[in-house]
Amino acid sequence: METVRIWSSELGQHVGEQVRLSGWVHRLRELANVSFLILRDAKGLAQIVVEDRAVAAQLGALHAESVVHVVGTVVAVPQAPGGVELHAPAVELVSASAAPPPFDMFRPTIKAQLPTILDHAPLALRHPRHRAIFQLSAASMRGFRETLRGLDFTEIQTPKIVASATEGGANVFAIEYFGQKAYLAQSPQFYKQTMVGVFERVFEVAPVFRAEPHDTPRHLNEYVSLDCELGFIRDHRDVQAVLTQALAGMVAGMQQDAADALALLKVRLPAVPAKIPAIHFSEALELIFRETGEDARHEPDLAPAHERWLGEWARTQHGSDFLFVWGYPLHKRPFYTHPDPDRPGYSNGFDLLFRGLELVTGGQRLHRYADYLAALAERGLPAEPFEGYLMAFKYGMPPHGGFAIGLERWLARLIEAPNVRETTLFPRDLNRLAP
Repeated sequence: METVRIWSSELGQHVGEQVRLSGWVHRLRELANVSFLILRDAKGLAQIVVEDRAVAAQLGALHAESVVHVVGTVVAVPQAPGGVELHAPAVELVSASAAPPPFDMFRPTIKAQLPTILDHAPLALRHPRHRAIFQLSAASMRGFRETLRGLDFTEIQTPKIVASATEGGANVFAIEYFGQKAYLAQSPQFYKQTMVGVFERVFEVAPVFRAEPHDTPRHLNEYVSLDCELGFIRDHRDVQAVLTQALAGMVAGMQQDAADALALLKVRLPAVPAKIPAIHFSEALELIFRETGEDARHEPDLAPAHERWLGEWARTQHGSDFLFVWGYPLHKRPFYTHPDPDRPGYSNGFDLLFRGLELVTGGQRLHRYADYLAALAERGLPAEPFEGYLMAFKYGMPPHGGFAIGLERWLARLIEAPNVRETTLFPRDLNRLAP
């Protein structure tokens, strides 16, 4: 009877039994009378003791990252990693590595510059530390989905090829589409608003595309956006309440699904308060001026240095890793942003800062057809390119709002990565289109 394969993480459950492991040759340490094979699979590492000279020679002829099956007996050894190891192994080669890897995969971190790591992403992503980042990514997405499903949201998937560059023509990628000009979608914004008229509460997890010529550690041209939109709100504060629950669900998802990855990466998870502190945009700039002497009170947006200062202020004054900044000037927000009825010139739009970095943009939207026509006219934009979008409002829409979380930026701030490319599977930026 063929031995059934088990994961490396299950070895402790099979002491005294013969089992089969399958995975990659992570490292081979050859001593005078014994060799130690470290085998890696998707669940971790296993130590295999090789005393048979023929088996040792077989393994010694292989490059690291070769794929093998190993059948042996599980033995409890207190000094072994995990307290167990495999003895008397028989090794079957599945797929030989054609060349030695360009960097050592067995070290705690890959000793190479980021461009080299990204150039060899199909290999580098196998490293336990890099793999752990994307375990956190998967757990974050699951936590986001499950939280919103629990709040009666419906998951949707919207088109990524659109007919017009309606959200800002300078920042979209134009493509050829069967003889017509089309564009890659900047966001699902218009579609998710439309779907509020269908399901009232919707969310999407999908890529978005920004043709912004930035080459900074915090910008990408393709990233994963966690989008949400909900109807029948009172104002932006209802949106903030749902965002707070979604963040708490993402943190809980990581605790449940990726505890080992959290430990390996030494992640300091944030505590998501029941009510995240909030400050009006104008009050934030006044506070910065009063405390630092830097006068940015006439600026239309927060500079990165202001975000960092406010993040530290939220931590020291409120004990929070998060801070809502709301009420941005209306002219700096998209045309569909709802104005603040109590403060002319300001909006019911907000950003969420996480440890001093802008993580989320959201707010209340316009919902009346006449208000959309007036907003477009005020900005000198024709209504015709927006006809498909405006149709939803022409036939009645409730007050609504939503938000979008950048997944890679969330992970980068969480693990304190200096560059968002480290938390992106296969980055697309100003200079990188492969692998």
